[in-house]
Amino acid sequence: MLTINDLVYRLGGRPLFDHAGVFLPGRSRAGFVGRNGAGKTTLFRLISGEIAPESGAISIPARTRLGRVEQEAPGGPTALIDFVLAADLERADLLARAEAAHDAHDIADIQTRLADIDAHSAPARAAAILHGLGFDAAAQRRPLSEFSGGWRMRVALAAVLFAQPDLLLLDEPTNYLDLEGTLWLVDYLSRYPASVVVISHDRDLLDDVATHILHLERGKLTLYKGDYSSFEKQRREAQLLAIKGAKKQEEQRKHLQAFVDRFRSKATKARQAQSRLKLLAKMEPIAAIVDDSVLPIRLPSPEKPLSPPIIALEKAAVGYGDRVVLSRLTLSISNDDRIGLLGANGNGKSTFAKLLGGRLSACAGEMVRAPKLEAGFFAQHQVDDLNEGETPYAVFARLMPGAPEARIRGRAAQTGFSGARAETLIAKLSGGEKARLLLGVATFNAPHLLILDEPTNHLDIDSRAALIEAINDYEGAVVLVSHDRYLLEACADRLWLVDDGTVRAFDGDMDDYARQVLSKSRDEEPRRALATPAQEAAEQGAAKQQAPRRRDAGQTRRKLAAAEERVEKFTQLIARVDEALAAPDAFARNPQEAARLASQREELAQALAAAEEQWLELAAEAEV
Repeated sequence: MLTINDLVYRLGGRPLFDHAGVFLPGRSRAGFVGRNGAGKTTLFRLISGEIAPESGAISIPARTRLGRVEQEAPGGPTALIDFVLAADLERADLLARAEAAHDAHDIADIQTRLADIDAHSAPARAAAILHGLGFDAAAQRRPLSEFSGGWRMRVALAAVLFAQPDLLLLDEPTNYLDLEGTLWLVDYLSRYPASVVVISHDRDLLDDVATHILHLERGKLTLYKGDYSSFEKQRREAQLLAIKGAKKQEEQRKHLQAFVDRFRSKATKARQAQSRLKLLAKMEPIAAIVDDSVLPIRLPSPEKPLSPPIIALEKAAVGYGDRVVLSRLTLSISNDDRIGLLGANGNGKSTFAKLLGGRLSACAGEMVRAPKLEAGFFAQHQVDDLNEGETPYAVFARLMPGAPEARIRGRAAQTGFSGARAETLIAKLSGGEKARLLLGVATFNAPHLLILDEPTNHLDIDSRAALIEAINDYEGAVVLVSHDRYLLEACADRLWLVDDGTVRAFDGDMDDYARQVLSKSRDEEPRRALATPAQEAAEQGAAKQQAPRRRDAGQTRRKLAAAEERVEKFTQLIARVDEALAAPDAFARNPQEAARLASQREELAQALAAAEEQWLELAAEAEV
């Protein structure tokens, strides 16, 4: 499907690809991993032809349809559902041709092709994708211009998925999604019928979706078979082998060098010493595979724990002005809780986080906060609010007025900005470095409660692991909002669901929640959530037996609908021809045109008869 051969590309003099090559088999789903800044997005631009390599070649089979989400969010007055439907260019072209067609054969060909590509179910498929990504029926009819950039990027993703390209390139597709949208996308991609290459730092996505892992390191591409967990295991084994090989080679080098040093001056051994010198010169050094060091993330713990509970809510409510967003809140947080907030975007997670962080007050009921409670708040949107003309040193200097320079630099170094990095303009920092800086600011006063809203968006897999370790070492309470299921499973010991205008404890784990979300997206009956394991197994077995039958019945119904449309179309065309031929002077005014219409009338009648015969066959098949 995708072949990369001897690829060379430099960015600002820095080699991103150094004679890299790889072959990706067809219908594979590859997770594309590597450190931030290694060149993953650049490879997507090279594959799609946006930029050209210095040398080497990238090839895909002829007529392969390539799909990639554009970097700019779509906008304008177009309704969401219409924007997504327009992404299938062939369907849009066929529908336009069908409106203008008059020739019976052309009409038959067009309608047949529309049936072949299942065009008549397209609105339902587009709506299902939009629904899975968080847009209800009312939102799908609204124009793009009414949505924020993040939501419009979801629409762009929906359009690419709807088009079903032969090679789908996705660059961090979960960055604009909530947990529910991420769960849906993972389920969708795991069943995608063509080839996928997805850049992601989400371990669960890579484990659930990937059949291969494409690894970019030091300008080279390596393809591993299996999911991310399998890739990690293979990498560790390769590291051990490389280290052993390098050690063995070094011992051999020392042995050869010792022989040369001892006997090169002796005439009887000179020839042997010379041969060993040649062997040393030819011996290629084995480079041990050593991962680049990952700076740890430090979250300073509070000096003194507070008496629990640090926050208690009793029938509380919160909102904005007269609009109540959440009510019936009866919850409490202890001084060492690890709470994961679940719930779709728009349900009130951010409002609830602001209530806990002291940015909003309860408008009803009772909320008691422990005296001297210090809360730290990290929200992903704050990355965009950083002053890009400042430096990390300046940020900490502002938080430490009057402190000596050495102390300020020490605090910056603890956050990951030591030496010259502390003087780097924020505009030149990577997304991950900006996130580290914000974490340092949010936890500057060693808070008792830390609220983290999507903290992993700009962190690579290794940095996410460092964050997990930091959260687990932190001795205060943590409230997590994240689409990263791996982070929630590794850190949260309690799950709260924000839904139906309130917040309540979720009785289950992340697997239970994933099943619930996917069940809703597939419109399954609620009783499945209550079924016993035996009942569920029996239902799954019956479903597997019925699945081929349902697919066949669905195809028959779609073909039947297409046949009905052809019958109606031909009937209308015949009526129009009959109307023209019925004119009193039709033959006298233009005999040639009248003869052409008569001939067309006969062809249309034959096409109508064939369409009616097909309709009867399909109708009988549908009744079986």
